[in-house]
Amino acid sequence: MEQAILNALSPEYPWRDRVHYLPEVDSTNDRLKILAAQGAPHGTAVITDHQTGGHGRRGRSFLSPPGVGIYLSMLLRPECPPADLMHLTCAVGVAMCDAIEKAAGFRPGIKWTNDLVSDRRKLGGILTELRLDKNGNVDYAIIGIGINCNQTQFPQELDMATSLRIEAGRPADVNAIAAALLLELSRMRREFLSRKSDWIAAFSQNCLTVGKDIQILRAGTVRQAKATGIGPDAELLVEYPDGTSGSVSSGEVSVRGLYGYV
Repeated sequence: MEQAILNALSPEYPWRDRVHYLPEVDSTNDRLKILAAQGAPHGTAVITDHQTGGHGRRGRSFLSPPGVGIYLSMLLRPECPPADLMHLTCAVGVAMCDAIEKAAGFRPGIKWTNDLVSDRRKLGGILTELRLDKNGNVDYAIIGIGINCNQTQFPQELDMATSLRIEAGRPADVNAIAAALLLELSRMRREFLSRKSDWIAAFSQNCLTVGKDIQILRAGTVRQAKATGIGPDAELLVEYPDGTSGSVSSGEVSVRGLYGYV
């Protein structure tokens, strides 16, 4: 599969020698952390179609059965303070939408801040992790991506999920999807620090949370609000029923009509 991915890659992709395909791995993010600690260079990527210990935000498990998905992590060494990366997950979301549109023929939306969604169901997710150096700057960032590619059905507890195959009505070419993701991430890396406002604007255009009634779940509380926009650091701007406004940069956000929230 590694050679098939490399064959599908555009000639402009800059890090061909840094792509590692593993038939099975506990977690692509965790494996890349090991490589990063060993001095792996910027642009190193780990790809698999079977994770035995995949995980998402807040330590949640991420179902990664063999043969039907793409699980990809990329290492970045941006040499900047962590505050400069507040919009990184949003930029990755836009890059994923671009890749899927080019390789699968349709464009998903993004649920703030890290879920790819099509037809009100979850298509994939993003897990971004940072490690800081002794001076408080970013030693490295790891972008983790999981995309449901060729599933035709899901367990009952995952009835909010979908796949590229279900949405497009035909099997997905996982090698083409992986190659498109790598290329769009490399393009994103060239611009996401210097064109921050452009990436935020693109995220806002693709974010289906904006304009929706939402629930904000944080510290054991649930608060109703309406999402009104995306702020300059990729925070979610909201308006509460009492007319006050605010922003959300952490916690869980449920969008009415998605994932069982009615």
